[in-house]
Amino acid sequence: MSIVRSQVVGVGSYLPERVLTNDDLAKTVDTSDAWIVKRTGIKQRHIAADGELTSDLGREAALRAMSAAQVKPQDVDLIVLATTTPDNTFPATAARIQSQLGVTKGPAFDVQAVCSGFVFGLAMADNMLRLGQATTALVIGAEIYSRILDWNDRGTCVLFGDGAGAAVLRAVDGAGSNADRGILSTHIYTDGTRYDQLYVDGGPATNASSGHVRMQGQEVFRFAVNSMASSVRTGLEANGLTLKDINWLIPHQANSRIIAKVGETLDVPDEKVIVTVQNHANTSAATIPLALTHGFERQLFKPGDLLALTAMGGGFSWGSAILRW
Repeated sequence: MSIVRSQVVGVGSYLPERVLTNDDLAKTVDTSDAWIVKRTGIKQRHIAADGELTSDLGREAALRAMSAAQVKPQDVDLIVLATTTPDNTFPATAARIQSQLGVTKGPAFDVQAVCSGFVFGLAMADNMLRLGQATTALVIGAEIYSRILDWNDRGTCVLFGDGAGAAVLRAVDGAGSNADRGILSTHIYTDGTRYDQLYVDGGPATNASSGHVRMQGQEVFRFAVNSMASSVRTGLEANGLTLKDINWLIPHQANSRIIAKVGETLDVPDEKVIVTVQNHANTSAATIPLALTHGFERQLFKPGDLLALTAMGGGFSWGSAILRW
């Protein structure tokens, strides 16, 4: 039976020019390069310039994805932006990006699922393309976490950075089998009982401030490994696939130890796991499209390869997307 699939036809990413190394951080907070690398695998992060906005990062990533896909603004009829750090409380930052790109058709809206945002955004766009509500979608993850960090808290400030990544999805006809190219399925979840284990202590309704990231690190670590691995298994089972069918595992780039543990839990060899966290730290909703772009630019993905994307973030939110390149 023929069905509509959402095929990834282009990806792109953008990192701000300024690089903040572990040694740079050690000058202002009680930490060291060795301490950070041992516990997180992170070597550096990028920091947005003064006056540089989330929309600026997202726009640049989108332009690069559109160039890779050979898509023009008039072709795009849906923009989904995953972000925790919007330019303004409202309107949606996606609306600003839509205007800057010269896109004039369809909706543009933000999705707030923290580090799982890009997977949630893929789910939203995929469903809309399947239903015929759009034909070509931009899914963007863009964050400026440097502005919601407590730079005196070494438990969080060493972990995050700024960046953006994007993917262009196009509706194509598929045969309805797991051999189809494109997104085979998405699976997204939330457990609000864990709201206070990873959150920002501010907001318009709370104290009229942007606040700072607060995290119970051990709880997040344990939940991240289990939830990410479980959601990948669910996605594979839904499509009649097994762990051995995975060509590339692309997990949320939060911490090298979490990434390694997820790969180990799923029995995916290290050489099939995309790891980029060392270069940009945790960029929340941007990490998966950054990793996708890393693999694409290095021609790691071959047509027909099976990619398993998975993420976990505040909320707690988590999920997976199973797609064939």
